[in-house]
Amino acid sequence: MRKRWLAFLIFVFVFSVLPFFSIGTTAANTVYVIPIEGEIGPAVDEYVRDNISVVKEDPNAVAIILEIDTYGGRIDSAEKISKAIMAAGLPTISFVNTKAESAGVLLTISADTIVMAPGSTIGSAEPVPNTEKSLSFWTSLLRTVAEEKGRDPKLVASMADSSIEIPDIIEENRLLNLTTQQAKQIGFADHVEENYKDILQSVGIQGANIVVMPIPGRVKLAQVMTSAYVAPMLLTIGFIGLLIEVFTAGFGVGGTVSFIAFSLYFGGAILAGNAGWAVLMVFLVGLLLLLIEAFAPGFGVPGIGGIICIIISIVMASSSPFSAIVSLLISFVLTIAAFVLILKYAPRSKHFDRIILGTQMKKEQGYSATGRYNQYEGMEGTVVTLLRPAGTIDIQGELLDVVSEGSFIEAGSKVKVVKVEGRRIIVKKIN
Repeated sequence: MRKRWLAFLIFVFVFSVLPFFSIGTTAANTVYVIPIEGEIGPAVDEYVRDNISVVKEDPNAVAIILEIDTYGGRIDSAEKISKAIMAAGLPTISFVNTKAESAGVLLTISADTIVMAPGSTIGSAEPVPNTEKSLSFWTSLLRTVAEEKGRDPKLVASMADSSIEIPDIIEENRLLNLTTQQAKQIGFADHVEENYKDILQSVGIQGANIVVMPIPGRVKLAQVMTSAYVAPMLLTIGFIGLLIEVFTAGFGVGGTVSFIAFSLYFGGAILAGNAGWAVLMVFLVGLLLLLIEAFAPGFGVPGIGGIICIIISIVMASSSPFSAIVSLLISFVLTIAAFVLILKYAPRSKHFDRIILGTQMKKEQGYSATGRYNQYEGMEGTVVTLLRPAGTIDIQGELLDVVSEGSFIEAGSKVKVVKVEGRRIIVKKIN
């Protein structure tokens, strides 16, 4: 009887404790997936490195899958991510899901195992701009990582340097870009799989939990705002709004739209890690100088300084000088085209009179000029504000808006009215 009770108690104990052992075994194997999507920049770099640090602190982590889908991005950010991947201290798997172009090549070869999804591509890693110095540094970096991971350095370098020729693989003056089947055929890709479960089976990891690390909203927003398509459009909208505000009285729709567009542009740059608050301050200084210029006659130092500050701030907020130049050129062309269309078609709109005075005072309707200036021809006066070439002079106690014959004339100088053309008074300096 005692033996039966003892067997019963052992049976109950075993089946009570067994589920806990099962749960512990499952939790002991966890594979983390870190998606790397969109343009590679400081924001993505920070996101990937932070997640790798979190995974390294988990004693149950057994591997990291880096799911790559990118056209590339900044070399410096890619280099930092590459170092973090190689220092992860866990088995790492690059899963090229769709594409790994440009900087994405470095991230892919930094992992221990390369897996490609069917229909994916990898390659075309030429640096932009492709100077001798940048190409030399980039190919050396690719070769170094390839050698450390036991891959063919010449094959990897041919993805960035078109002068490299590999018989039966890539001819000279062409960049290597491999499809999934080509990569598997020449031994560049270790496996071809479609999902995480099959990937783990191919590398010999069984029964592991799969945890996908989320991409923060700020990273997604930064990638959108700083993309090669959105950034020039934001600049264009900002410049158009700024021009509309300059040509209309008060602060209205143009200024509001311009403020929102520029806020999104610089906010995206700050989120992406391309710029800090100092860049925003440079831009605000540029706007302030343009505002000062708007209240002064002619166009001088404040206006030139404002334009320079705005251009500098945009260059500083871009991922590279090349992308800044491209964005500025596109935005300038689009701004000019849009402004020409506004001037051509806006007067036909009933809403145009809200911002532009369209009333005409014709002579036939009894209107006449409020003043006649022919009487001042030949008279002399004193310059009140700097003529550059427009400004103000004083003739017998009356202030007149005038223009010089071309040269700047300092305040306090004596001038003579040499010609009057309607309401335009032309003066020259008296020696």
